Amino acid sequence: MTKTTAFKPEDSRYMTVALALSERGLGTVWPNPSVGCVLVNNGQLVGRGWTQPRGRPHAETTALEMAGDSAKGSTAYVTLEPCSHHGKTKPCAESFIKAKITRVVASMEDPDPRVSGQGFRCMETAGIEVAVGLGEDDAKYLNAGFLKLIHFGRPLVTLKLSGSLDGRSATCLGESKWITNKLSRSHGHLLRAKHDAILIGSGTAIADNPWLTCRLPGLLGASPVRVIMDGRLATPTGNELITSARTTPTWIITVKGKSSDKKQKYKRLGVKIYEVDADSEGHPNALKTLEYLGSKGITRVLLEGGPKIASAFIREHLVDRLVCFRAPLIIGGDGLPVIEGLALKKLEEAPTLSRRSILRLGSNIFETFDFSR
Repeated sequence: MTKTTAFKPEDSRYMTVALALSERGLGTVWPNPSVGCVLVNNGQLVGRGWTQPRGRPHAETTALEMAGDSAKGSTAYVTLEPCSHHGKTKPCAESFIKAKITRVVASMEDPDPRVSGQGFRCMETAGIEVAVGLGEDDAKYLNAGFLKLIHFGRPLVTLKLSGSLDGRSATCLGESKWITNKLSRSHGHLLRAKHDAILIGSGTAIADNPWLTCRLPGLLGASPVRVIMDGRLATPTGNELITSARTTPTWIITVKGKSSDKKQKYKRLGVKIYEVDADSEGHPNALKTLEYLGSKGITRVLLEGGPKIASAFIREHLVDRLVCFRAPLIIGGDGLPVIEGLALKKLEEAPTLSRRSILRLGSNIFETFDFSR
């Protein structure tokens, strides 16, 4: 395939629309990538689409259906290379050829070995002009979970922290409702909707008895899989996460060799039990847990556990992004920290991050960071 970078003045505008559409599918399309597609004919947007829940139909299919006969002679703007392999649906590259698309502008090549440039070659062979690379950085950021799974066999991990200015999540007596404001909490629910799974430890499950659902109007159905790392199978069967497992999926990751009687009790309530190797402290191994989630198709994990699990994942270099809600409060050193100790002896050992964005949410501040590697 000849990688073309000869873009037209209007291409950036339409690719921006395609990227915005791509973001709509985050959290609902796993194990597939979330793709956006726009069809433009003679300066008119005639079709648009994004990957639908569970990955079907694809963005290209939805856009073509909307465009109908107007797709003929149009330019397609797509955030990922159209697929070329036969699976549950017809290859999107072939659909573009059949619809007589004349030009395709794509952000990036699909790293999936089943595609990996073949979609572009197929379309070029059919006479379609192909231009690749527009909006590539944004497309890679949006689909970082899919890319992480393809390249490393594990999902992208985003650590969520909420606390005071001095990094405390509760008072010395454990009071934490509410440190952050309503706007921050709503934004936190939106984050849940954009992830495939929420991961916590059994300590948080027992202490907080959380729902871990997306409780925003119209988005309850977007609640992700709830995952509990529980090496002792100590989460009570009356816990909210367990009793609601038939309506909102709950998975427990435990260590191998645990009591089958306990496992059967959870299973009867609709909980799925998975086993991984233990770490040196007898807890489920963090990396093995992520690899197992990846084997189930999970691409994006929101780590919402307490300070212990946060520090464990940071120590193992398994956190890719951090989102932080900060309230204008000072709780003091006797409060509960958002992250437990990392046993750092030198500053040069401290994980470094780069700030990607900062947003004011009333009196609170919301920041997003990327971990440096």
